[in-house]
Amino acid sequence: MESFALKASLRKETGKKSSKTLRGAESVPCVLYGGKGNINLYAAERDFRDLIYTPTVFIVHLDIEGAQHRAMIKETQFHPVTDKLLHVDFYEIPENKPITVELPVKITGSSIGVREGGKLVLDRRKIAVKGLPEDIPAEITVDITELGVGKSIRAAEITAGKYQIVTAKETPVVSVRATRAAAVAAEAATATK
Repeated sequence: MESFALKASLRKETGKKSSKTLRGAESVPCVLYGGKGNINLYAAERDFRDLIYTPTVFIVHLDIEGAQHRAMIKETQFHPVTDKLLHVDFYEIPENKPITVELPVKITGSSIGVREGGKLVLDRRKIAVKGLPEDIPAEITVDITELGVGKSIRAAEITAGKYQIVTAKETPVVSVRATRAAAVAAEAATATK
């Protein structure tokens, strides 16, 4: 997994009024869970841009006034109208313990089914995996070269490294669906034989 460094400060006050004041100063209130206790903190809103608005899953190295914490984003809250980032929950990653995380799916290759006129459908944009943070890749790569029309690649068919895939085995990840063009091409091929 990729890492991301974020500087933060401890919140001296909590509550709605304090959070509103922080947001007015272009900061985002946050909470770090999973350690010895919950830590209330805040960071500059601009520092979240490359962390939040990307499909990549990061290990966040939080520097909270000199104290170092290794964490992951657990949940984010956005304003319903403006889409402004309102709140972030971090989860502290325990040392030498496996974690479960959803990784983005990256497709490689040129499918036989698409060349025959089928439509490529990405059924799952993310797949859940479990393992040690150092063993988890940044993304799951799925090769679709041999994928024909009407076929799909399920979670059980994806090879994993030192981690395990926890998404249900029968879940389709990517498939090629038949289209009218593919049906016409198939009819034409059988008519010429």
